[in-house]
Amino acid sequence: MKLLWSDVAEADLDDIYEYIARDVPYYAELFVDRLIEATDKLPDYPKIGRPVPEADYRDDVRELIVQGYRIIYHLTPDIILVLTVIHGSRNLAGKEVMPWDEG
Repeated sequence: MKLLWSDVAEADLDDIYEYIARDVPYYAELFVDRLIEATDKLPDYPKIGRPVPEADYRDDVRELIVQGYRIIYHLTPDIILVLTVIHGSRNLAGKEVMPWDEG
């Protein structure tokens, strides 16, 4: 399987970096690297993440939890697409369009 990052997920990583880097750029880089490294096993173990609670009707949307951040990804037979990286305190239930429903 091939692992890809959506534009939204890459922008999320940039935003996380910028937020942490306000205080300590070094730790911002380490943390973003940790988020990326958490996805390294996905091509070999795509279902290692748990099902996303807000997507209980879908088995192809899963997430990894890394230090309070949710890495949400979509599974297809050939591709794993990281959709978004959000803080765990954010509630997706109130959103009109979910990350896995966006084009």
